[in-house]
Amino acid sequence: MLLTTFILVCLCGGLGAVARFILDTSIQRWWSRAFPFSTLVITAVGTFCVGLAAAAFMNHAVDARTYLLFVIGFFGGFSTFSTAVNQMTSLVRSRRQWSALAYLAITVLAALACLALGWWMGSLNR
Repeated sequence: MLLTTFILVCLCGGLGAVARFILDTSIQRWWSRAFPFSTLVITAVGTFCVGLAAAAFMNHAVDARTYLLFVIGFFGGFSTFSTAVNQMTSLVRSRRQWSALAYLAITVLAALACLALGWWMGSLNR
């Protein structure tokens, strides 16, 4: 059972990475500015969905295995904080310190707000 769960989490992580790539590429086609808007959108969507999943798990709407598949697997591959940090570093290197600082603040605040919104929406059916 543990090996099966491990393999499924890995597969879900791969699917999340593919979904991220598709969404990132789609957004970047029409967003040609230096501000990394696509990563911000992906972070917001990911944290919102993690909030929903966490509320569903805490309210016993899904079991622990399903929670792991979605949160650790799919959304672990979909929404990676390392990409956001890399883009902040790129902004600093290109001497856009204020953009990097704004991006950091917006990313953290948006992630927290989306997580809370997802949790709240997932808790409405209790």
